[in-house]
Amino acid sequence: MTALANSAADDRRGRLDAVAALRDGALTALLAFGLFLPLIGFKTDVNGQNQLILTTRWPLLLAVAVAVAAGRLAYSLVIEPRLKRRALRPLAAAAPIWRTLASKWFALFAIGFVVVYPPIILATAGLTGGVKWIDNFGVQILIYVMLGWGLNIVVGLAGLLDLGYVAFYAVGAYSYALLAKTFGLAFWELLPVAGILASFWGILLGFPVLRLRGDYLAIVTLAFGEIIRMVLINWVTLTNGYAGIVGIPRPTFFGVPFNADDDGFAAVFGLPFSPIYRVIFLYYIILALALVTCFVTLRLRRLPVGRAWEALREDEIACRSLGINTTNTKLTAFAMGAMFAGFAGSFFATRQGFISPESFTFLESATILSIVVLGGMGSQIGVAIAAIVMIGGTEIMRNLDFLKQIFGATFDPTQYRMLIFGLAMVVIMVWRPRGLISTREPSVFLKERKSITADLIKEGRG
Repeated sequence: MTALANSAADDRRGRLDAVAALRDGALTALLAFGLFLPLIGFKTDVNGQNQLILTTRWPLLLAVAVAVAAGRLAYSLVIEPRLKRRALRPLAAAAPIWRTLASKWFALFAIGFVVVYPPIILATAGLTGGVKWIDNFGVQILIYVMLGWGLNIVVGLAGLLDLGYVAFYAVGAYSYALLAKTFGLAFWELLPVAGILASFWGILLGFPVLRLRGDYLAIVTLAFGEIIRMVLINWVTLTNGYAGIVGIPRPTFFGVPFNADDDGFAAVFGLPFSPIYRVIFLYYIILALALVTCFVTLRLRRLPVGRAWEALREDEIACRSLGINTTNTKLTAFAMGAMFAGFAGSFFATRQGFISPESFTFLESATILSIVVLGGMGSQIGVAIAAIVMIGGTEIMRNLDFLKQIFGATFDPTQYRMLIFGLAMVVIMVWRPRGLISTREPSVFLKERKSITADLIKEGRG
């Protein structure tokens, strides 16, 4: 009798939970419909008589509302019960074997894959189709991986919230562009110069914010990024303002340019001319720069300056009580992070051949910071995975032409990338509040190396 009573009670509780989930999903759908009605449901266009007309997009609006309701229903029926059961489970004494093997071999596998990525693409997509997959996906993702690793020093290791990181990216790009066009110097000669100049500006930013933490630091760094952008816009005699800088010299292969002339790369090596050779060369340049960024960061974490960064992140008062110079610690964090942004900026300038202030808006800083937060602050692998998902996802959205057959010929999936980014951040904050990688190897260890679990790390510092 007791078992039957318990079974009946469980069935009744299950039906009540299902009814509550359906009610919650319906309310969520109505709320989403009301919120997205002015943003998605209506669109203003200009007709041939230069008149403003209002058009509706009901199928797209209904699809978004249904998707939101389905997500809320899935969370109520599947995800939330699992989270509750996971909270009641005792902590595992040891990590599963598959997780141990993955943490041991994943990094080597990932490095090997990115090294052979261009040959794999050429073998599958050919010379013509390989340009898109190597340039738009490989090179673009690696740029943001490098930027994420650079910002990870400031935010993930030192705990300093920086919303103006794109300013150092811009300094590196404009330094290379101006010096290369004015003095005719090569990319490899100006690469360290761009990093040094960006690092200098990082130190200049560090001095005014030595006593600031949290929200106040974020506001000042945000203002710094906007100041740099306004200087680039208004100093027309130097930066050419909104028009930008064109004709930026491209890197060469030991003095051999990638052009169709008789002294070009293809002619020298007896190959048919194709732009894929320059794209592959740029891919391996940014791959080398990203790997150097990762290696230097990992080495710095094990040095006294890296341990000082982590001590500053956890508790600045305790850090000072231990005799650590917090001034030098903050300045070194800003300088190192800015230096890698300067390297990435110089590569961006030589890759594009054209730069303007519109390439260095606050949205870029927000994207880089989102990569660091979503990946797990302090985690190198997590930042790389988040960059692949966010930047690669945006590029994939450009190729979803079949959606135009559903929502109309004027539908552009890339216009909704920020909506998807926001949804991804909400999901990650609910599912894994400390990022995709919430555990990491300690910087230093005694006798035996053990992973630090998320429960032993300060909230948001995983």
